[in-house]
Amino acid sequence: MAVTRHSDAVAPLRSSGPVSIWLGRHGRTASASFGRLVHQPFASLMIILVIAVTLAIPAALNLVIKNFTAISSGWDDALDFSVFLDTGISESEAEALARLIAQRADVDDVRLITAEAALAEFKEQSGFGSALDHLPDNPLPHTLVVRPSAANTPQSMTLLREELDSLPETELVQVDTEWVQRFHAILEIVQQAIMIGAGLLGAAIIVIIGNTIRLEIQNRRDEIEVTKLIGASNAFVRRPFLWSGFWFGLFGSVLALGLVQYGLYLLRPTVARLAGLYQSGVTMLTLDLRDSLAIIGVGVVLGLAGSWLAAARHMRSIEPK
Repeated sequence: MAVTRHSDAVAPLRSSGPVSIWLGRHGRTASASFGRLVHQPFASLMIILVIAVTLAIPAALNLVIKNFTAISSGWDDALDFSVFLDTGISESEAEALARLIAQRADVDDVRLITAEAALAEFKEQSGFGSALDHLPDNPLPHTLVVRPSAANTPQSMTLLREELDSLPETELVQVDTEWVQRFHAILEIVQQAIMIGAGLLGAAIIVIIGNTIRLEIQNRRDEIEVTKLIGASNAFVRRPFLWSGFWFGLFGSVLALGLVQYGLYLLRPTVARLAGLYQSGVTMLTLDLRDSLAIIGVGVVLGLAGSWLAAARHMRSIEPK
């Protein structure tokens, strides 16, 4: 009897691969951990709120520093030297002197403001208007605005000022860089203090989450002992607690973003009113996508770190009797 082969025979089902099994286990564990947070809304909300406030404080302060840095970036002109020439210097002589100074290696740019241009600008901004037309002559001298090179040191800046002041055509050299340098130094100090404070607050988040996970481990001690009794490893038992730390860090960081954005919303009318008083177009910088992802990433990492440290420490002490 001939043996017939059926090409449409049903092939046996293949078992899922190790990656699918791993993802399935973590998915079920993540869902179960999320369910425990939902079943304890008040306690979970308090922990998430503490984490959110702890993350929002350094994020908001860092955003303030970024706004001040953006504002101060428009103060580069304050680093320029204003060289007021003698009133007897003609415009052609002033142009020649400007070209000579521009050839120096420690100078980036030299701009000439003629006496006529200076008087016209003063008329426009002072409000005196046509009253200045009755002056017998122009009292303002030609001015050279000298921008030093960025490679200058404080010593070379002082030397440049002395050399410009010693020129025979110079009447006065005016420079006011000290307050700008002090402002930037203060910003650097504050930024370093924020980084140190953020590190301390991050440690506080780890402690908070670690203590929460420790309490949860103690409440589920009997369950852990039974699970280990049937052969579960520490990594398997630790998994749900890691997911709890993940959820705490994720929701806390997202809420922190909301708090920072709400604070910016409250400050925006005040900043706009202040900018209007100074006739300035200053706009507030907000958290961009990169900053937001960084805050969420930091929150998740801190949540996982706190839960892992607590679980790794207390899990070894729980063994089936």
